[in-house]
Amino acid sequence: MAGDSFPFDVLVDPGMGTVASIAARAEAVGFDAMCLGETNHDPLVLLAAASQSTTDIRLTTSILVAFARSPMVTAMAANDVQALSGGRLQLGLGSQVKAHITRRFGMPWSRPAARMREYVQVLDAIWDAWESGIDLRFEGEFYSHTLMTPMFDPGPNPHGRPPVLIAGVGAGMSKVAGEVADGFQVHSFVTEKYLTEVILPSVEDGLAASGRSRADFIVGVTPMLATGASEDEIARAREYVRGQIAFYGSTPAYRGVFELHGWSGLHEKLNELSKARQWDSMPAQIGDDVLAEFAVVGPMGEAANELRRRWGPLSDRISVAAQTMDSLESWQPILRTQGT
Repeated sequence: MAGDSFPFDVLVDPGMGTVASIAARAEAVGFDAMCLGETNHDPLVLLAAASQSTTDIRLTTSILVAFARSPMVTAMAANDVQALSGGRLQLGLGSQVKAHITRRFGMPWSRPAARMREYVQVLDAIWDAWESGIDLRFEGEFYSHTLMTPMFDPGPNPHGRPPVLIAGVGAGMSKVAGEVADGFQVHSFVTEKYLTEVILPSVEDGLAASGRSRADFIVGVTPMLATGASEDEIARAREYVRGQIAFYGSTPAYRGVFELHGWSGLHEKLNELSKARQWDSMPAQIGDDVLAEFAVVGPMGEAANELRRRWGPLSDRISVAAQTMDSLESWQPILRTQGT
């Protein structure tokens, strides 16, 4: 459950070095989990490698693009990483958006929240079949899996199945997470108001439908953060975060966050600029008031305290991003001092 003291996770860039060295340093620095997203690498492949250079740190996909893969492919790969890591995998799944699923991955798109609900149910059915030896019989609206012969059955995983988290922005996906998943990974394009008034009530609705309580569920956040070792570094980070807010805010699927704050006109302006490919003009549209709602800004020690103050009561895990080994290392004294 949410509280005043809980670990920090780190979302890393695979380009920082070899994944084995990144994972080993993240563990030594004191992070509880290392998270890898899916951009230009497959996170499960990299986490399999990371599992061999670490012993304790959790290994998280944040996120794996679910709809780019057959559930069977995901179930098999996740099962292998869970075994290789000694039970340290946390499988975060995301839907991506229609254009990427249909045009980049060449896969079908329809009703993402409903499809994600069924996707997680299929994973459970596959893992149940491997665990207990029961026949695999799943026939749904989007997926059908009805064949599992002994040659292709890996059998029970000695470390059990990995916890599954669903990532998203809106009420629909967060409700689905409460219904069928072990947790919800909140998109970084979020404010405290949106988390409190939209996401968490939707999670609670899903949990109620599944007969579970908040104690059975993980809520993870990755707040936007502008920090550094000097005022110049903080200023540059602040402008970078303006760009992040502008980029996400231009996307129609994310407009609900702006609308809750009465900023729907800002979405329209950003969307127009993005269509005109005026990318450099977009960050200037994000005023300091908007920046303050989305981001924590300041020196690292102060920023860590502010992350805990703002997001600790609302979540169970906080992730911070590191783009370089130096930025990863810079968290070590903070994590030691604050006793994560």
